[in-house]
Amino acid sequence: MDKYSIDLALRPTTFDLWHVCLAGSVAVLALTVIVLLVALVICLARGNKKSVTAPLPEPEVRIVEKIIEIEKIVQAPPPEPIILREATPDAALQLLGLLQKEARFIDFIQENVAAYSDADVGIAARVVHEGCKKVLKDHFSLTTVRQEEEGSNVTLQQGFDATLVRLTGHIVGTAPFTGQLIHKGWQVTQVNLPKLTAEHDAKIIAPAEVEL
Repeated sequence: MDKYSIDLALRPTTFDLWHVCLAGSVAVLALTVIVLLVALVICLARGNKKSVTAPLPEPEVRIVEKIIEIEKIVQAPPPEPIILREATPDAALQLLGLLQKEARFIDFIQENVAAYSDADVGIAARVVHEGCKKVLKDHFSLTTVRQEEEGSNVTLQQGFDATLVRLTGHIVGTAPFTGQLIHKGWQVTQVNLPKLTAEHDAKIIAPAEVEL
């Protein structure tokens, strides 16, 4: 058994053709492995760079959504213009004429009441009051806006009509509001003014009077 033992510590002293071929094969394999490793590293580096610089799909979706929103805003119809009604003065002049006719309203307002005593002003005011009440009764139908008793507590829910109820005092927050009814309010349900001829000048509230 001793003659077949191999001493690993021995070093070859001569190189034949077999050893040269073996050394060359090892060198070629080592070079091939190094080239493959370098190529693999380069491919991985390029793949990471592409994955970092590649655009994400989510921003594209957001951009499309924003474009759609902008188109909706552009295509939205313009708000309807507010049409203001122009009030004709004929009805107001006609009412003023009726108050002058029945209650001497303009005469009373234009008079300097400071020159008269309270008793005299009271007597004139009674005449004006009766005449004005007659005009309202003959030509207008009136009713109160609220049916509750004045001084009672009322609650205004969300969406109440601000043209029918006016809030006063310390207003904080939003409806519902609870407060005290100070005045019931008035609204006209029917108007019955006399018809005017085409030749009638409504600006003449009361013609001048000449006694013969």
